[in-house]
Amino acid sequence: MAKKVMLTNAAVLKIKPAGNRREIPDAGARGLYFVIQPTPSGSKSWALRFRRPGGKRAKLTLGPLDFTGKEVAGELRIGQPLTPSAARMLASQINRQRAMDIDVVAARKSDKSRNRARAMERGANTFAVSARDFVDRHASQKTRRWRETARMLGLDYPLAGGEPNIVKNGLADRWSDKAIAEINGDDIYAIVDEARHGGVPGLGRTNKGASDPRGRKMADVLGTMFGWLLTHRRIATNPCIGTHRPAAPLARNRALNVEVGLRNADELRWFWKACDAVGAPFGTICKLLLLTGCRREEVARMTRGELNDDLAMLRLPGERTKNSLPHDVPLPPQAREILSDIPQILACKFVFSTNGRSPISGFSKYKSRLDAAMLAEARKEQGRDATIPPWRLHDLRRTAATGMAGIGVPPHIIEAALNHVSGAKAGVAGTYNRAAYEPEKRVALERWADHITGIVTGSSAEAMPLHGLAP
Repeated sequence: MAKKVMLTNAAVLKIKPAGNRREIPDAGARGLYFVIQPTPSGSKSWALRFRRPGGKRAKLTLGPLDFTGKEVAGELRIGQPLTPSAARMLASQINRQRAMDIDVVAARKSDKSRNRARAMERGANTFAVSARDFVDRHASQKTRRWRETARMLGLDYPLAGGEPNIVKNGLADRWSDKAIAEINGDDIYAIVDEARHGGVPGLGRTNKGASDPRGRKMADVLGTMFGWLLTHRRIATNPCIGTHRPAAPLARNRALNVEVGLRNADELRWFWKACDAVGAPFGTICKLLLLTGCRREEVARMTRGELNDDLAMLRLPGERTKNSLPHDVPLPPQAREILSDIPQILACKFVFSTNGRSPISGFSKYKSRLDAAMLAEARKEQGRDATIPPWRLHDLRRTAATGMAGIGVPPHIIEAALNHVSGAKAGVAGTYNRAAYEPEKRVALERWADHITGIVTGSSAEAMPLHGLAP
């Protein structure tokens, strides 16, 4: 057995590795050894040898040699670099535990197991993993536009299916290793404020200046996600509660003027001519939005399988509607004529596509062109000073509802035609009255389409009120 020596900082640094492994017992602590591995490794460390309860021999590796020779203040722990004096202090602490009949080997194994469990739990509860769970297990099952929600969280799901891509500098990238429980209200506020002023992380912005709707959407996505995590006991508190959310705008009431008197429906006429100027596919989509009162995505993402062979009916499944209710849209002759003129792209299921693989996109660019064409039509008739108040594509749905009301369509038929549950169809009435009103919807939409044709062509001086549809 090697002779025990009192090892110093200078002594351990001078000891050179050799061709065999060596252990030098230290005289300052019972069972403490200085271990030198053979070349080429030549690493130096400290170990403690002793007997466990029951007499079985055991060894604990205390940690590597601290080559700086400087003593570190604070609690000593197994695994950290140790100077000779620090190694003696740690060995003495362990020996005191042994004197109290503590099985230090079993305790060490238990600590390692707990640390591994904590590391696994932390890895399973990072923001990136939690966001993926939220999208896969909740958002994709509950909302039609879940891919947009996923992108705001930094996950880009391919349309064809499969694993999502991580959006560069998106939240899932930026907070990939951040524990979900460590995210607080300050973090949420900073992200919402960033989305409002600079754009959603990783996605940027498409307009200049601050955007309250963008900040509000970011706040809503995070609030829904953390609410789901709280419900499923993944977090103890929701950091979004009490965090600023940009206020919602006042309810919109904009509609293109649809007066029964044809001479007063200038905006509708300019709109139709502008659609012709812009051309397919965007101009075509806008015409269909006005004729049917459908929502933008219901028309833009229309598939050929949703259309009857004679183009007389568009059947929207519940997963494609805002209220998740199936919606049958009787198409008037004008809409059928528009659809029949659309060239079919082989192997593409979408009616409107620019690449043959996915539905049309880039609505902001097309809308700008439509606005310019519409203003040009207005100035042809009213001079260079003519202006048109701003409007959005969704206002076409309100225009259709307002216009049908103007020609005498009862409210409950308008709501049925637009798949809108409120008013006459809300509450108990909506629960028990499941009538689809298909004949009434067809008559209403055909009369509405005829009214638009009259406005555009000036073929009649007045659109007569609609009769035959009892309230």
